[in-house]
Amino acid sequence: MALHALLAKAGATVATGFVGAVAYDAVRTVARSAPLREGAVVATTWGIRGTRKAEEVAESVRLNTADIVAEAKERLGEESTPPGTAVAHDHDHDH
Repeated sequence: MALHALLAKAGATVATGFVGAVAYDAVRTVARSAPLREGAVVATTWGIRGTRKAEEVAESVRLNTADIVAEAKERLGEESTPPGTAVAHDHDHDH
């Protein structure tokens, strides 16, 4: 009886190992044939396009905001500085 139980457990272990090996080989074959690199390249391309579009929108918002501020200063009678130029400080302290 003990030998029969031992053989039954050994047979189940061998069968489980065989099924695992077959499943591993199947996954490896599918992974090798899947266009993973192509998918990664496409996803990266979309990411670059999205980043560029976001940069364009941010620049447009920055320029529109500068135009609005310049117009508001003009209505107040102040001289506005061109976008991207630093404002000169007329006070004494280190920066």
